[in-house]
Amino acid sequence: MTDTPARLLSLLSLLQTPREWPGSELARRLEVSQRTIRRDVDRLRELGYPVEASRGSDGGYRLGAGAAMPPLLLDDEEAVAIAVGLRSAAGQAISGIEESSVRALAKLEQVLPSRLRYRVGALGAATVPLPGTGPAVDPEHLTVFAGAIANTERTRFGYRTGDGTETRRHVEPHRLVSAGRRWYLLGYDLDRDDWRIFRADRITGPRATGGRATPRRPPAEDVAAYVTDRMYSLLPTYSARVTLHAPINQVAPAIGDRIGDLEPLDDGTCVLNAGADTLDWLAFRLLGLGCEFTVHEPPELIDHLREMAARMNRGISSTVD
Repeated sequence: MTDTPARLLSLLSLLQTPREWPGSELARRLEVSQRTIRRDVDRLRELGYPVEASRGSDGGYRLGAGAAMPPLLLDDEEAVAIAVGLRSAAGQAISGIEESSVRALAKLEQVLPSRLRYRVGALGAATVPLPGTGPAVDPEHLTVFAGAIANTERTRFGYRTGDGTETRRHVEPHRLVSAGRRWYLLGYDLDRDDWRIFRADRITGPRATGGRATPRRPPAEDVAAYVTDRMYSLLPTYSARVTLHAPINQVAPAIGDRIGDLEPLDDGTCVLNAGADTLDWLAFRLLGLGCEFTVHEPPELIDHLREMAARMNRGISSTVD
């Protein structure tokens, strides 16, 4: 292989495989001398790739971890697999990686060849995920906004308000926020001349217009906290008070910081104070604790649990001869 740039890319692709390559094997694969391999390794090091070498008969070359993330070379199958995985992560809102997966997907889909974008789209169309706990969000919508935010562009999209009214919006997107089980877009609504929060599952047909967004000071330093506070203040909230018939140290790990607060009563019971915007969420969290409990309030939760118990009893009875 006499083309030096192409040879360097091929060498880098081999070194990104998690193994150690003998110099003789690299030379054989690239059809060059071992001396050329040594020079090419030096070139990669000059470009910032941390290529490590070990001496001896069993020694060779491998790509080590560096201070910064170097560009990756992916073959077709690897690129498709990563894109599909990122789409799944973005659509299902996997805790802790939602925003990162959207940013990575936006970068990857921007450079995918058309033939690979078709394969990724076909896989997505043929895949039916199990229902999650939150409303469905199209990952392509998230990547449109992620790209517009990165490029400081304005966007247009359709939006359905809480009362079902269909509207058209002209917005300068600022940030995507994953709050609990939903995705939100914080942006400056140009027609209303104010900051607005949009639920991503109510957005249709988003597109970047190419118009440049005006640099603006966000409504709060902590954008995630701002969106969460605003949205949860508008949602119908159920406040529950429940006695758990188990020691507080037994249920505390399952409660964590996201369900509610615990108060000890005695050695064998404690009280859970929790709030949520749906009765289903409260009911399933209580049933998942693995202990007996007594619901004191709200009455809607008591009725909801009774209805669930009745449905389960009917389901069990229907299977008995």
